Amino acid sequence: MLVLGLCAVALVLLGVLMLVGQAAAAQARASTGADLAALTAADTARGLRSGDPCAAAASIAAANRVRMTGCRIGTERGGTAEIVVSAPMPYPWPAAIARARAGAPP
Repeated sequence: MLVLGLCAVALVLLGVLMLVGQAAAAQARASTGADLAALTAADTARGLRSGDPCAAAASIAAANRVRMTGCRIGTERGGTAEIVVSAPMPYPWPAAIARARAGAPP
């Protein structure tokens, strides 16, 4: 009986560890997606790429398996981009949210 109890505890701990690992991976994916989308939007706003900055950022976010939920392009210093993205997380947690800001160098 003791062995069965220890096996059950070990399985529960393993399941929790897997959920925490998936949550950490989702947060890292959201942070990376936000950074890359912000850099893309800033480059597009400065004219280094053609097109709409927010549309370009959304396509980069989608390529990184995150969903862009906010995009704001400022007018200071040639177009500072502020991007907000979300990445799905395992069941008990809400989506991972990440914000990034990029712009022209000083």
